[in-house]
Amino acid sequence: MKSPLSPIFVLGTDTGVGKTVLSLLLMRFFYAEGCTPFYLKPLQTGCRDPYDTDSDAQFIYRHVEPLQEKDPADSVIFCYNHPKAPWFAARDEGKVVEPDRIERIVRDKQSRYTPLIIEGAGGLFVPMTKRFMTPDLMQLSGARPLVAARAGLGTINHTLLTLEVLEHRGLVPLGVVFLDAGKIPAPSEMIDENIEAVEHFSGISVAGVIPRINDFSRPPEAVHRIFRNLFKNQ
Repeated sequence: MKSPLSPIFVLGTDTGVGKTVLSLLLMRFFYAEGCTPFYLKPLQTGCRDPYDTDSDAQFIYRHVEPLQEKDPADSVIFCYNHPKAPWFAARDEGKVVEPDRIERIVRDKQSRYTPLIIEGAGGLFVPMTKRFMTPDLMQLSGARPLVAARAGLGTINHTLLTLEVLEHRGLVPLGVVFLDAGKIPAPSEMIDENIEAVEHFSGISVAGVIPRINDFSRPPEAVHRIFRNLFKNQ
């Protein structure tokens, strides 16, 4: 398998759908494939610093063996304490998000690692500044979105809205991945119907369903099959 030339932007249909878990699994997958991936979280809110227990980068670095001796701060550009949209979290601290700085760092990481895996903050229309939102970040970075969505009830609406906006912006997604992370799994019939609806109305494939994972050091083999199929033509 050839590694994707373009960065991958892990985009959620909402907050808490599993973007960080998907990013972690992608990192593990690409290392296993002999690639040199890099995880980047341009904007993290709701944590004091990249070493906080609520830090997404800390979570990634803890569960990806090649990163365990490295510094998670390398993967975070802006970090704000309050758990809210970056525009407001930065404003609370008398700061502003600098898109130009994000672009410089994205270009630098992209030149040294492949693939670059960028995790967004929240859903598609989360504001980063008064004029800069997640679609703008994707266009600025040249990254192809991979949509993380819940597997269960409500995902049809959220996923189709997200895909429609991406199409309107000229952003072609790699695909959709459903994450079924609840303590009680979503009914299989509902998941099948959700996949059918998303694919029928959007024309975008659902690459697969990732179940709840209790041991991130040993994700199920099904996860690797999902990614192999997703990236086989890259």
